[in-house]
Amino acid sequence: MPGIVAVAVVLLVGLVWIVLAPGPMDFAGGARVALTAYRGPDPTGVPQELARASLVQRGEYLARAADCGACHTTQGGAPYAGGLAFVLPFGTLYSTNITPDKETGIGEYSDADFLNALRRGIGRGGTRLYPAMPYAAYTYMTDADALAIKAYLFSLKPVHARVPADTLRFPANQRWLMGAWSFLFNPGKRFEPDTAHNVQWNRGAYLTEGLAHCGECHTPRNPFQALNNRKKFAGTVLSGWRAYNITSHRDSGVGAWSDGDLSQYLASGHAELHGAAAGPMSEAVEQSLTYLTQSDIAAMVNYLRSVPAIATPDLLAPNARPAPASHREGVAANFDPGGKAIFEGACASCHAWTGVSPLTPFATLTGARAVNDPSAINVAQVVLSGAERQIPGGHVFMPAFGSTYSDIEIANVANYVTARFGAKPSTITAEQVAKLRPAM
Repeated sequence: MPGIVAVAVVLLVGLVWIVLAPGPMDFAGGARVALTAYRGPDPTGVPQELARASLVQRGEYLARAADCGACHTTQGGAPYAGGLAFVLPFGTLYSTNITPDKETGIGEYSDADFLNALRRGIGRGGTRLYPAMPYAAYTYMTDADALAIKAYLFSLKPVHARVPADTLRFPANQRWLMGAWSFLFNPGKRFEPDTAHNVQWNRGAYLTEGLAHCGECHTPRNPFQALNNRKKFAGTVLSGWRAYNITSHRDSGVGAWSDGDLSQYLASGHAELHGAAAGPMSEAVEQSLTYLTQSDIAAMVNYLRSVPAIATPDLLAPNARPAPASHREGVAANFDPGGKAIFEGACASCHAWTGVSPLTPFATLTGARAVNDPSAINVAQVVLSGAERQIPGGHVFMPAFGSTYSDIEIANVANYVTARFGAKPSTITAEQVAKLRPAM
């Protein structure tokens, strides 16, 4: 009996520890006040450049800032018509149609319905939404901004498109449980400016924590799949991709990046000697961040700079030196020859033996976090699924090799790339590559 009591106490203390974790902006200190009581310029809404824009135009900007299209649009599908699959450990979840179609979309949603779905995770009719919809971040959005997004969505052409039924296993298929989750982990309040910081910081906080919901990918989760802000922005693996540390740590995070580097990366998905975005981050850039004004990008950079440094043990400072121009130099001769042969046949013409691409900076490997990641997850993912980016004046393209090479071959070339161009060689295995394939 005493043992059972002791276990119960430990579990209770653990639950309290998880539930009472800090909020996303608690690290900043200072006094937060209601927006109506804030004496500085309003950090919400659209930037000054769009002050005279129509309601629909403001909503379009805010919808892009909130990255709505990335989750509610399938490849080749109609914008916002839903149906994108989220493959989770406990089944598959599909995004909803948020066009104004009255039967399959949100055409019957009132303003109150829309606010409830966006910020409380409660759909029309009381259906509980899963937190794949980041309502715990969108809860910070003001009524005006949320309803501007609604006005934009309702200005679109209705698309009659039913999405597939979710295939979640018990107990994840019990939507009523999301009510308990929301009670514990959804702050349920609007953005409150921090009086200890200037308007640019507060604007960056509103964008980063609310609309752009950066923590949803870059912050580890607790056992209940809520964000663990004790490790805020320290990075995690999500949907088969590694979202990297974006704290101010100089080696593991972005502390060594200049403001210009960060701004360029957010706006274009590339920064010299830091690499190019791929996977979900590439989508966030192409569909959301690239549309933000320079002032909003600068505000996000300002806010990110203030996030406390957290070290990621396996991430060393990236190697920013080009490899030797000759394939006979650099990586030890006894390194697995299979990966070198694949790199020579399929990769060297674009990426070069030095890692500095002769074709486009987007293909330069030198300094990129992915090739300096000893897990090699993102390197393997790019080899498997390829990459394509729209850039000013055209696009860059890397073919997918998932159907060309076996798991062991992809593991070999990923390990060769990290050994030749990174700070520490990886040891990804064929078994690990095989597990990444369903996430393609």
